[in-house]
Amino acid sequence: MSRFAHPAGDRHAEMLPHERPPLAPADLNRINPSIWPRTSSRAEGALTVGGVDVRDLARDHGTPLYVIDEDDVRSRMRDYATAFAGSEVHYAGKAFLCKEIVRWLQDEGLGLDVASSGELAVALSVGFPAGRITMHGNNKSKAELAKALEAGVGHIVVDSYDEIARLGYLAEQMGERPKVMVRVTTGVEAHTHEFIATAHDDQKFGLSLNSGAAAEAVRRILAMPQLQLVGLHSHIGSQIVDTAGFEVAARRLATLLVQIKDEHGVVLPELDLGGGYGIAYVDGDGAPDIKELADGLREIVAKVCVDAGLPVPRLTVEPGRTIVGPGGITLYEVGTIKDVEGLRTYVSIDGGMSDNVRTALYGAEYTAALASRASEAEPMLSRLVGKHCESGDIIVRDFHLPADLAPGDLIAVAATGAYCRSLANNYNYLPRPAVVAVSGGVSRVIVQGETEDDLLRGQL
Repeated sequence: MSRFAHPAGDRHAEMLPHERPPLAPADLNRINPSIWPRTSSRAEGALTVGGVDVRDLARDHGTPLYVIDEDDVRSRMRDYATAFAGSEVHYAGKAFLCKEIVRWLQDEGLGLDVASSGELAVALSVGFPAGRITMHGNNKSKAELAKALEAGVGHIVVDSYDEIARLGYLAEQMGERPKVMVRVTTGVEAHTHEFIATAHDDQKFGLSLNSGAAAEAVRRILAMPQLQLVGLHSHIGSQIVDTAGFEVAARRLATLLVQIKDEHGVVLPELDLGGGYGIAYVDGDGAPDIKELADGLREIVAKVCVDAGLPVPRLTVEPGRTIVGPGGITLYEVGTIKDVEGLRTYVSIDGGMSDNVRTALYGAEYTAALASRASEAEPMLSRLVGKHCESGDIIVRDFHLPADLAPGDLIAVAATGAYCRSLANNYNYLPRPAVVAVSGGVSRVIVQGETEDDLLRGQL
């Protein structure tokens, strides 16, 4: 028998293993307020978000459809601004960025992190203040750095020796003196998937504290009068629900701050602990309370700096998922229902891994529900799958839907506001869906959906 092939078993997708299928919920119609958008409810059986019935959304805008609860997202922006008063809150644009989100950030007084010239262009296109923007990225090109310098972004987080030299040269040529931070790989293990853990040494981001690379980066920057070193940056991963890892990272950063003070006589005034705070995707998931998070991080930074004999630097945090994730849902129409006797029912919808690749990419879990009506039918163990030519095209691996589910019903997947639209693609030439914002019973398109003409544009 081949080493690379084997007889197929009766079950598929065990790359997302569970010892047993989940138990059926007591109420298939329940909308868990810790998972769904803050304005979600059921009206006459149908799910409503922002006062808008999902059936109207499907009729007016089609499916698949990304739906953003504006009141939910804005309220979470305000929660962060209040909880971290006196510190800096920069929204991590990679979670989901468009012109309208940038306008909300400006209204609510938050800063913005960008990781490419494209993200920077979105912000600048609506007049967002460049001084409230931080530029990230592990391989910033000369063109991207030049654009950041020309715009006058508030901070550039340097990620390599090459970038230090590149930025120093451009700054001198352009007559600029940007504020820079060093991204430090602290070696802290965030208890998350390896693809979203970012502080261990063996990965592409940052400069290692353990090897001395971060200290050498500081030396190189301080030797360049055209660069202004103002602080250190750390990011330990994503979907983190407690402050333990941040405390370890802060203590390790404090050792570098002391080293910088002792070696160079320089006291850096800023410390950025990144983001990565988690949200609830399924029943039982935890999510940090924002006020408790803010109080905890401030206390950690103050204590480690006092212990190290340092003044307390200005703290910056970079939430993304926790601001936009819970306020988003994705709406699909059911197409094919296929029962695999003795196992589960496969429910195929009109989207898939082109609009939400997170399950296939790193085993993300989601909550989904029949959204167009309520049902008292018996629960049916289901797998929500897309229409792509991939067996791994799965949105929700195992959950329960009513046994009277039928083609044409609408399914809503919760907590898809972060990273789903950002990671969307055109696999199998499926157009990316529109994004609509809902508030006060009104929906409006904030990102137009693609058409097949859009997919063909640019081809010769």
